[in-house]
Amino acid sequence: MSLLSPQVAAFIAVIEEESFEGAAKRLSVTPSAISQRIKTLEDRIGQLLVIRQSPCQPTPAGERLLSRVKPMSLLEAEVLADFIPEQDNLPRSHPLPIAVNEDSLSTWLITALAELNQHYGNRFDIRIDDQEYTLDHLKNGSVIGAITSEKTPLQGCTVHTLGKMRYCAIASPRFAEHYFKQGLTAAAFQQAPVLIYNRKDPLQMRFMKAITNKSITPANIQYLPSSGGLVDAAAQHMGWTMAAEGLLDNAVREGKVVNLAPDTWLEEPLYWQHAAVRSKILSQITQVFYSASYSELQHSDG
Repeated sequence: MSLLSPQVAAFIAVIEEESFEGAAKRLSVTPSAISQRIKTLEDRIGQLLVIRQSPCQPTPAGERLLSRVKPMSLLEAEVLADFIPEQDNLPRSHPLPIAVNEDSLSTWLITALAELNQHYGNRFDIRIDDQEYTLDHLKNGSVIGAITSEKTPLQGCTVHTLGKMRYCAIASPRFAEHYFKQGLTAAAFQQAPVLIYNRKDPLQMRFMKAITNKSITPANIQYLPSSGGLVDAAAQHMGWTMAAEGLLDNAVREGKVVNLAPDTWLEEPLYWQHAAVRSKILSQITQVFYSASYSELQHSDG
């Protein structure tokens, strides 16, 4: 049973399953029925909504539509659970897509997801991206919420402040002695190998600018898209890097890495944004995210 129109349900299923065949299997109809429903919806709206390729992707118009109807499917499941108690598992029938930054996932977020899973039965489809880009996933309708560094809410969304994640510059003691014996100078940063999460990651460049007041392009850059991997690589003398404070306790205590600038750090604000709908599931996620992140993130009063 669905409260959504067959056309909208087919559209959501095609995008989530990334194929007409997958959508047909999910909705227990034929692929030709899915194709007809999508065509009917496109004719009604007057624009193409799906790029028919493998995997299927939404067009720009499809992204706009998806961002509007995605929360409807969540509310539909909640309504059915309220009125048909034996279908109380419907909100959990499909994983909830959420965009997050890996540093949150590697520190406080797993605790929150585990609590939501164990207490409410929620399952998740986690999409990893830099905190400055996770909002793109919410904008195009592929997720129901995002942990982001962007404070301004998207149209039709609401935002909750989580706190600030603190990042420290680290390296192995041997590396620091070799490259930064004369201090954190522009010349040293130019020569010292640096480890960066990916090409979207601005932290290392921002830190060098904050320390030297100069824009520096290091001669030796390595990309390593793993929050924990960056700390391990720094401990094994591969380069210096910026790492979330919550990942450093063991490595610092064991003497594997040192804080290159104990009195200087960067702080990235984190917010939880989601569609502005009155959803029990979104309210539960918001409450648990805030509680789980509180001890890990920095706040104005601490």
